[in-house]
Amino acid sequence: MRVRDELAGVFAHEPFADAFGVRGPAGLSPGMLALVTVLQFAENLTGRQAAEAVRDRLSWKYALGRELTEGGFDFTVPARFRARLVEHRMERLVFDRLLEHCRQAGLVGAGGEAEE
Repeated sequence: MRVRDELAGVFAHEPFADAFGVRGPAGLSPGMLALVTVLQFAENLTGRQAAEAVRDRLSWKYALGRELTEGGFDFTVPARFRARLVEHRMERLVFDRLLEHCRQAGLVGAGGEAEE
């Protein structure tokens, strides 16, 4: 629950707008996919495992702001999201936004060291 409460602003859609257009059918929010990427990394999951977590885990559904009845997505979606970030030279955006949030919250000090 704290992930969504604490990080909602970090993973907003707007910073990714240049890489993800508004034409075509509605897709998954780039902000949500950024959070999926972070959760996937934090839990050392494969793409398939992350897609299953989005579909099956209540904690992930809450963190992502998804309805309980919403299904998941194809396991290739997070990898395609990351490829799109690289294509638009935005590969550090997720990390930099998360790091800045942690610095402002006093969770990370100078040089990236965890605060005691």
